[in-house]
Amino acid sequence: MNIHVLTLFPRMFDLVLSESILKRARKSGKIVIEIHNIRDYSTDKHHKVDDKPFGGGPGMVLQCQPVIDALCSIKQTCPGAKAILMGPKGKLLDQQLCHDTARQKSIILVCGHYEGMDERIRDFVSDEISIGDYILTGGEIPAMVLIDSITRLLPGVLGDNESSADESFADGLLEYPHYTRPSNYKDKKVPDILLSGNHNLIKNWRKKESILKTIRQRPDLITHISQLKP
Repeated sequence: MNIHVLTLFPRMFDLVLSESILKRARKSGKIVIEIHNIRDYSTDKHHKVDDKPFGGGPGMVLQCQPVIDALCSIKQTCPGAKAILMGPKGKLLDQQLCHDTARQKSIILVCGHYEGMDERIRDFVSDEISIGDYILTGGEIPAMVLIDSITRLLPGVLGDNESSADESFADGLLEYPHYTRPSNYKDKKVPDILLSGNHNLIKNWRKKESILKTIRQRPDLITHISQLKP
């Protein structure tokens, strides 16, 4: 998968992309990530990319010229790439949207900044994604969240192909509790059923715990009564 990121702050991505699973996925060639500085596409001699909004108002607005020129340039070398704007007005990111995005061969992530961006930029993107109903200083952190969430869904990225299938939200429920050694720590014991070796009982226990955890912590996720059956 090829991911292009348009940002005003390329160095924000350095550490995130050079650690853990993302580092391994890039090294193995499962994913190729290119970071593009929006300022490099500005026609202003000082590489200015923002200006005051028409009609007045606070803050500065990201200009359309450098962003649109950057998008057009990348699309010429990467035809078919889906351009996605990371912004608070977009679709709320969930696991299903992660799966849908992970099926793309190439994507371009546009990181907004300042007070907002010229509305004409939206004519050159296919979608807009938000990671939550709150405001951040820019689209860089949301872009990192999306990159991480879709990378781990790509075939061969995780060590165990079943890892992503068993996680929270994979089946609409929160994931069941996990335990490891020691089996007894400060009088807090691992449930006996997990030590039984009976895989059917363990599977049923995990399903039940997943349902109970979802009811207690995220009842909004319970949408079908059939999910309540162990």
